[in-house]
Amino acid sequence: MQFVEIPTPGYDRVVHILDPASGLNAFISIHSTVLGPALGGMRMWPYATEAEALEDANRLARAMTYKAAVAQTGQGGGKAVILGDPKTKTEAMFLVLGRAIDALGGRYIAAEDMNITVADLETVGRETRWVSGLSLERGSSGNPSPLTAAGCLIAIRASMKEAFGSEDPSGRSVAIQGVGAVGGRLAELCRDAGMSVAVCDLDAARARAVAACTGAQFLEGPDAALTYPCDVFSPCGRGGILNAHSIPGLRCRIVAGAANNQLVKPEDALRLQQRGILYAPDYVVNAGGIINIACEFTPGGYSPTAANERVKTIATALAEVFRIAREQEITTAQAADQLAETRLAAGAAPK
Repeated sequence: MQFVEIPTPGYDRVVHILDPASGLNAFISIHSTVLGPALGGMRMWPYATEAEALEDANRLARAMTYKAAVAQTGQGGGKAVILGDPKTKTEAMFLVLGRAIDALGGRYIAAEDMNITVADLETVGRETRWVSGLSLERGSSGNPSPLTAAGCLIAIRASMKEAFGSEDPSGRSVAIQGVGAVGGRLAELCRDAGMSVAVCDLDAARARAVAACTGAQFLEGPDAALTYPCDVFSPCGRGGILNAHSIPGLRCRIVAGAANNQLVKPEDALRLQQRGILYAPDYVVNAGGIINIACEFTPGGYSPTAANERVKTIATALAEVFRIAREQEITTAQAADQLAETRLAAGAAPK
């Protein structure tokens, strides 16, 4: 195993892991440990280049730092990305990755992310104790998707209170883009809350199945939710879908979804504001998963009841973000970053 340090300004530590024997080619980015060890998911994707994979790891690690700071989980931010087709992953890759994580001495704690399963985490856990989100049977927190979806509905309700003066979702409409583990569960929760639900997905068959199970309206095309008339547009699939091209076509009053990195550029938050669309910053909305995992590190260990209660604080965090944005006349994205940076600065201050 080759363990190559990549000096990166503004980051605690970034490493490139290469292991020809197993085929592992991965990056681990630790953005900050000011507030605690860097907790963040592992993901596997067929990146076109190593530079693209490294950029993704660093961007996601920074976002995890801000997410943890706003959610007050007591952790920092990190990320691991594996280059390759998820269909080619092997046990040997995850054993090597486990040894690499262990060599970091607890500065990075791995969790589940795109194309990574609990079984993959279990394999990593054979080589290191610095892994989270394992099975409930092992006393861990299990799959974080249900609480991520629950947190997303809490964020939708908080956004409705800001936009409409009432958080009551009954009679309101939501269009969900991406109905995988999080988006599919969110469709169920929104239906149960009395909302009218429409869904689309890159995988049309999956969207049809979710629509059939939930009574939602199936929307033809992976981007159909972007232009569907609704109260809430909820992106829960791929990132980078809010940009200069797509924002003019939105027909919603609120954007609140679980997808990471929804804005292509910072100025896209201003574009949304100028259109009168309330943007709930993605890393505040989708904090349910990391809050769930963080509960593993509380005294006494993981408690589902405590995790569910803790996820409710997403509403408080969003209310604070909206307040800052109103009072300072800045975008909600800027307000969320400001809140995170204030908490990071307080954590870094001499005690």
